[in-house]
Amino acid sequence: MSLPYLTQAQAPLISEIDAVNESGELQKVSIPAERALTVYVDKRELVTLMTLGANPELLVLGYLRNQRLVRDVADIESITVDWDVGAAAVKTVRGIEDIEEKTAHRVVTTGCGQGSVFGGLMDEVDQIALPAGACITQGQLYGLVNTIRLKETTYKSAGSVHACALFSMVSGESEMLLFVEDVGRHNAIDTIAGWMWMNMAPTLIDPAVAASDAAASLSGTAGLVFYTTGRLTSEMVIKSAQMGVPVVVSRSGITQMGHQVAQSVGLCAIGRATNKRFLCYTHSGRLRLEPGLLAAHSASAGAG
Repeated sequence: MSLPYLTQAQAPLISEIDAVNESGELQKVSIPAERALTVYVDKRELVTLMTLGANPELLVLGYLRNQRLVRDVADIESITVDWDVGAAAVKTVRGIEDIEEKTAHRVVTTGCGQGSVFGGLMDEVDQIALPAGACITQGQLYGLVNTIRLKETTYKSAGSVHACALFSMVSGESEMLLFVEDVGRHNAIDTIAGWMWMNMAPTLIDPAVAASDAAASLSGTAGLVFYTTGRLTSEMVIKSAQMGVPVVVSRSGITQMGHQVAQSVGLCAIGRATNKRFLCYTHSGRLRLEPGLLAAHSASAGAG
């Protein structure tokens, strides 16, 4: 498979400013370096994303994938980012069919950093078939949350960002494959989608294919778990499902529509996941509880 050429554009993630604290003292503080990135597809302006710019090429690639504007990573020839002009130039192999129609209807989202998605995002939800046997154990969930807790992050130094991460459970432990921070959770999940397309393309199954082929639903995404610090809205659940990820964990909660979508596609949504606490909102059969873990934690806390 021919993968697109991606530049490796770099931009500072943090900026220092002066602020006055509660004592009236002037001090230096770090803040996220938010910037605008205008995306052009075959010289046609598509959208402007507000982003930290840590992985702009992957962000753009994942955005095109999650918006269902591009079906195959091989359809992209190159993505070139130039921070001097704040632009990302996408060159496709054969153009995007019916791009005007596909991008005519925008839906205002609940997310920051993106602001809108194209109306076709929900068109294929009913066609998504997630890996049937995929699951996560309680121990793996605790390991995932602890890995995030220990991670050195932009949030810890500057705040004001969301984080997303992709984990693999194949080895039996929670192995973090990728960690992304951005001003909005949508940007972070799109960046992860772009990374998956570049690194896991042969194992990714198009929802339309999976729906018509039972064997295809057992794709290479069965052992993957997606984590986000943001709430699980319908858009976040749909994007996770489109990526083929069967289990999603959030530090926050879930919305009613997010809950409905997760139920309909067979996605296990776990929220309020901090320390040893969590709530499994949907498809609890994908979560294998281990009562001994909680009992051991309670006993340890009591002894302390």
